[in-house]
Amino acid sequence: MNYRNWFKYFKPGEGLASAQPEFTLTAVLLGLAIGCLICFTNLSLGLQSGWISMMSIQSALIGFLVSRMLPTPLSPQEIIVVQTTAVATGTMPLAAGFVGILPALTLLSEDRDGSPPIHLTWLGLVGWSCSVAFFGVFLSPPIRKQVIVEEQLPFPSGTATAHLISVLHKMPPPDTTVRHRAGYQAISDDEEYSRDAATHVVAVEEEIVHDAIERDSVEHEGWYDLVWSFVASGFLTLSAYFYPVLFAIPLFGNHLAKEWLWYFTPSLSYVGQGIIMGFPTTLSMNLGMLTGWAILSPLSKLSGWAPGPVGDMATGARGWILWVSLGIMCTDSLISLLPVAMDYLAEAIWPRRRNYTTIGGPDDQDKPHETETEDRLVPNTWVLSGLFISVVVGIGLVWLVFGHEGIKPWATLLGFILGGMLSIIGVRALGETDLNPVSGLGKISQLFFAWIQPGNIVANIIAGGVAEAGAQQAGDLMQDLKTGHLCHASPRAQFYGQLIGSSVSIVVTATAYSLYNRAYIIPGPSFPAPTAYVWLSLARLLRDGQLPENSAVFMAAFSLVFGLLSALKSYGVRRNSWYAKWIPSGVAFAIGFLNTPSFSIARLIGGILEYVYRTRFAQNGGDIRLIIIASGFVLGEGVMSIVSLILRTLGVGIASCFGCGHGLCGGCPAVQ
Repeated sequence: MNYRNWFKYFKPGEGLASAQPEFTLTAVLLGLAIGCLICFTNLSLGLQSGWISMMSIQSALIGFLVSRMLPTPLSPQEIIVVQTTAVATGTMPLAAGFVGILPALTLLSEDRDGSPPIHLTWLGLVGWSCSVAFFGVFLSPPIRKQVIVEEQLPFPSGTATAHLISVLHKMPPPDTTVRHRAGYQAISDDEEYSRDAATHVVAVEEEIVHDAIERDSVEHEGWYDLVWSFVASGFLTLSAYFYPVLFAIPLFGNHLAKEWLWYFTPSLSYVGQGIIMGFPTTLSMNLGMLTGWAILSPLSKLSGWAPGPVGDMATGARGWILWVSLGIMCTDSLISLLPVAMDYLAEAIWPRRRNYTTIGGPDDQDKPHETETEDRLVPNTWVLSGLFISVVVGIGLVWLVFGHEGIKPWATLLGFILGGMLSIIGVRALGETDLNPVSGLGKISQLFFAWIQPGNIVANIIAGGVAEAGAQQAGDLMQDLKTGHLCHASPRAQFYGQLIGSSVSIVVTATAYSLYNRAYIIPGPSFPAPTAYVWLSLARLLRDGQLPENSAVFMAAFSLVFGLLSALKSYGVRRNSWYAKWIPSGVAFAIGFLNTPSFSIARLIGGILEYVYRTRFAQNGGDIRLIIIASGFVLGEGVMSIVSLILRTLGVGIASCFGCGHGLCGGCPAVQ
């Protein structure tokens, strides 16, 4: 073999460099650096609240700011490689189940579940991550061709990132004209909708013309905003390590804090997350928090249905309201998926839908809409071989990590197959609504495996995690591919970035999780890992069919209400109705149940700030500067969490317990 042939791919004008000029060492290294920060941040926040941020638009912003300091600033397409690599690196804590599935396995009880707690070593964590890290990456290219190239689904977050990159690089706004179904045009009533959509696109393009002010603001003040928000959040986080009461302020009095878990955590990272989530989502979360913790929690406690301490997940009110939140999450996710699934099945059975007519002649539907050349696309042979290898290797690694008693190889294979099927539905839902319904997809997988392998809780959780991983990863990466499609970045270059980011994140995430496990109890006061209880509770319910006293009635009632609300919301979203965003999100509402009030209140503050800034102060509704500040808030706490982890590992304790009269300071080593 002539090894000199390999070097031609890295020479300008030849091989890889000629077809993928945006795939540069600088772009990849910058994406990995940003992604590692996001990975630590998402792992910390996910273990605290069960909610992580994809941070796609934030990665593009930070990449742009850093590139301005380089001798040769990165091109728009290189920024997309930065963003793609960062997202693939930063979302591994959720894709590989580090914030839910793995903590759930540590909660197993041999007496109740038939299996002792499962604690993986660092090598086991790496093996498990490798088993699920690449399946979604290899699923992405064929799904991209269908939902992005042919159907041109909007993918709002990916489109927004493309607009941002265009504004920052003084490029013409990308063409976001969409065909909801490739090659077909609705007639009669839908013609009015098409005209409204075209008018909306024109309005958006006119608005972006005025974004020069935002661009100048980012270029001249972006670093200042990022640095001061990063420093402020980091300083507050580090101060809370030494003075834990700063993140557990008994705002409503020591009695409510101690007995009912009503205290306030003024985390700037939570505020930043609230800004990123937006006001409607944080409002839904806080409505759920008030319903769960101000109404249902006292009701279950005082009625004797949950006699234990309020915070106890087994006998307390927190464990009782968990079942209500589980019903809401399952119902909302399933109902929101139904329209997409029905459309998919209808078009598979009847390709030419009734009330549709072809555009530009009968043969137009057969014309390819791909704008990239073959040398910039991912070859089908790569996809097929990659899927085969990732499935075979994944089955082997899962068997090695968990053993034959944990899960049978055939069940893992079914998990991969189910994950591929669910990813198509999930990606379509994401493309149309900007919500990746991974929580609902995970519950579907658990229901399926409870049917084919009843009684095995370990297999239920692991196989469900395998299925969810592919769907979640394919969905997150599809947003980046939509950005690349609109800004003419090479899909193959993005594919390389996804592979590299996922590979690096395996080691980074496994190491970070091992360090957190060594320094803290997970789940525990500092990192309660609420989604772990969701996975385990559903697995136990499917096996035993037992619910806490009277929880079934409330579970059914809230499920019915949110089933109707979810149907109305889905209808409104598909019709672009103004009221759709103000209908409470069932998943966000349920998250308000899972987390103590301290997590939700700070996010509501962020949501209010986002709404007021966008409607009262930002010109033309732009909020780029606020996004930069929110990114600094989130990343500042993420980086300082690494510092706190090191301090705790070295045995450095707190400075004072002053003011902590309720004994609930999650970051306090004295209570762990």
